[in-house]
Amino acid sequence: MERIIELAENSKLDDAFYENAKANLRVVTKTLALSINQAVFFSVFMEKCDDTRIYLHEISKFLGCRNIKAISMMSDVEELEKCRLVRCRLEEGERSYRVPYEVINAIKQGVAYEPASNKNLNTEQLFQHMERLFDERENKEISYSMLDIELKSLIEENGSLAFCREIKAWDAIYDRSDDLLLLLLFCHRFVNLDDDRVGFGDLEDLYEEKWKFKFIKSSLQKGNNELLKRNIVEYNNDNGLIDNEFYKITDNAKERLFSELDINIKQGKSEKGVIQHDSIAAKELFYNERERTQIVRLATLLQEDHFATVQKRLEENGMRKGFACLFHGAPGTGKTETVYQIARSTGRDIMMVDISETKSCWFGESEKRIKAIFERYRACVQTHPTTPILLFNEADGVIGKRKDTGIGSVAQTENAIQNIILQEMENLDGIMIATTNLTQNLDRAFERRFLYKIEFEKPSAEARQMIWLSMLPALSTREAEELAVAYDFSGGQIENIVRKRVVDGILNGTGLSMEEMHDYCRGELLYKKEGKKIGFI
Repeated sequence: MERIIELAENSKLDDAFYENAKANLRVVTKTLALSINQAVFFSVFMEKCDDTRIYLHEISKFLGCRNIKAISMMSDVEELEKCRLVRCRLEEGERSYRVPYEVINAIKQGVAYEPASNKNLNTEQLFQHMERLFDERENKEISYSMLDIELKSLIEENGSLAFCREIKAWDAIYDRSDDLLLLLLFCHRFVNLDDDRVGFGDLEDLYEEKWKFKFIKSSLQKGNNELLKRNIVEYNNDNGLIDNEFYKITDNAKERLFSELDINIKQGKSEKGVIQHDSIAAKELFYNERERTQIVRLATLLQEDHFATVQKRLEENGMRKGFACLFHGAPGTGKTETVYQIARSTGRDIMMVDISETKSCWFGESEKRIKAIFERYRACVQTHPTTPILLFNEADGVIGKRKDTGIGSVAQTENAIQNIILQEMENLDGIMIATTNLTQNLDRAFERRFLYKIEFEKPSAEARQMIWLSMLPALSTREAEELAVAYDFSGGQIENIVRKRVVDGILNGTGLSMEEMHDYCRGELLYKKEGKKIGFI
């Protein structure tokens, strides 16, 4: 190689050079399995191997030829890249090259460099190779097209692995390079980097052309990307609020892809904002007769066998299949707890959207976020064996009467949110329940779209007596009746009083007395100086 370099310098790669270097070129081509021109270029790269950025114009200058001649031989340089004898880096449209240390070390020892084999790998080794390739792409040392070739070769050479079989089974993805590379990037980040929340900043370095990145970004945000449509990837969920800036592999896809790996593939099961039905504790609730009848009817409908039958019949008659329900009434009357108990008894998970906690997030990205919530819910409906419940808890702020848009941008934003929710309710293919305290402010458009509207009134004296006995068994029937008649409390207020009684009993060790119970009850009420009661009464 040293002799080739001596002969090549300023030779312009003329015929005399090839004739004089014939014997030396024969040794290099035979040892490294290269063509003659590949041997020439590799020898020059080795001459400059202490430089981590070797530019083509520098090679042209060394050879004494015009850049156009070197460019015309670029296919030989690309073959060196495919053999992994050199690495190419593309920055701001200009290519530079370097010779990896492992190649230099092999040549120093007088042996041909052989890349690590892609064949007969186990799944852990497969992901080690993927990590190396994506690291090279992140460092711009492998082109997008070359990354595609390398990754496909990796999948093809290890087709017996469950991961590779599943990837190839999604033929619509496998046959489209952009979708395949995007999916493999998600898999690489989940397995190698323990990253289950992939954002656009993590994706941007994958693409060479900005337009392609913008196209992929738009397809994800709008929900029409193939990975989203096939429920392989889903929007990230943050405390019940869907964020269409971040994405993750669905649990169902993880189970299919990573069955051979000893990793927690169920991470998505414990994400915030999703309440598993089997984690809800059973709780006895007491209602007035009218409420109980309506709740029993709804709970019966939501039993899976009934629900599937009803949905099928509705669809056959050209009607909407979704069920939107409104639970309204004073605070503490059991609206939210009723949703929990219905979910527990019918085996349905709850996707929680608590407006009171997330409303500050609506401004600016409000419309996108509310759309993303319904996109996420649609994906949940398709992936869950039993349709989950979408719960808008304390939804007063988004189902109230629309505001005059002339009063400011906040009103315009809230009206836009309402329009989106109304449209989504028209297309609902699942179960949505909203709870609210202020039905007198309910917008008429929402009133029409809620199929079931259940009012939760303050419990009757009889129901209050049963609540007292259920929560504080130490009371006698007569004592419970006395408290029920004397105080017009909601179930939530009774629970507050009982909790205070239990805490005091633990701290002071005192027994139960009716005098103390009346004190607790009076303490739950707020009085103005003139004696008028205020608060939850």
